[in-house]
Amino acid sequence: MAAAEEQALPRLIGADEPAAFEVIHAGKDRRLIIACDHASRRIPVSLGTLGLSDRYLDDHIAWDIGAAEVARILCRRLGCVAMLGNYSRLVIDLNRDLDDATAMPEISDGVLIPGNMSLGEIQRAQRIRELYEPYHEAMRRKISSLVSGEHVPVMINIHSFTPRQHGLNRPWDVGVLWDADARLALPLMARLRSSGGIRVGDNEPYSGRHPADFTVDHHAESQGLACAGVEIRQDLVADPGGQAAWADRLARALEAVLADGDLYRRAATATGD
Repeated sequence: MAAAEEQALPRLIGADEPAAFEVIHAGKDRRLIIACDHASRRIPVSLGTLGLSDRYLDDHIAWDIGAAEVARILCRRLGCVAMLGNYSRLVIDLNRDLDDATAMPEISDGVLIPGNMSLGEIQRAQRIRELYEPYHEAMRRKISSLVSGEHVPVMINIHSFTPRQHGLNRPWDVGVLWDADARLALPLMARLRSSGGIRVGDNEPYSGRHPADFTVDHHAESQGLACAGVEIRQDLVADPGGQAAWADRLARALEAVLADGDLYRRAATATGD
């Protein structure tokens, strides 16, 4: 894209709109970062509603319902850092590689996204420049600030999932996503199961081995950081009571798991990508 074309295009985010992401600092000492890529349903004013009604902007295709509040409460409980995306995944999905067609989806769960149809190079580059790159660059800097000698941070990515998709019920209450490094995921699943009364999915309803899991893959797994994705069923965290209850459940499980000093050293699986 020519520099003149970039300059001629009005900014995507207005001066009175929130930044691309929110950072919460709830403690100084704990080497832990909580990510929440799909925290918001917000669309920049310049893009209108992407041609969608409120029915769809309130739905799971636009954001991870309940995930933001769980991440905020969990951050405060654990005394760590959290980073939350401030705009809808329909504008640009922070948890996708930019080569992935679902990064700026034309269709999501069977719903056409008119504002994303036939996006030009300039429009795509603008979303990347103003929303995607600032979030991931800030994530890189924050992780780097938590590295000291051989000690590195742990990453947890909070998401939520719809109870039914493509005509299939998804019965898990919570899922833990992981790939080659099981140091965090396996003890976390064990702790959650020992609390009783909940169905815990191992790489359900999505797999941590799928390339769509970009944030953890790019910032944690490639660097040898202990990490896991946590997926909570959306109907369980759709209201403040459910959000507080699940944040409490996760905090109690994680307090025990995070006491393991081995989590704060790089795994041999790091690729340095």
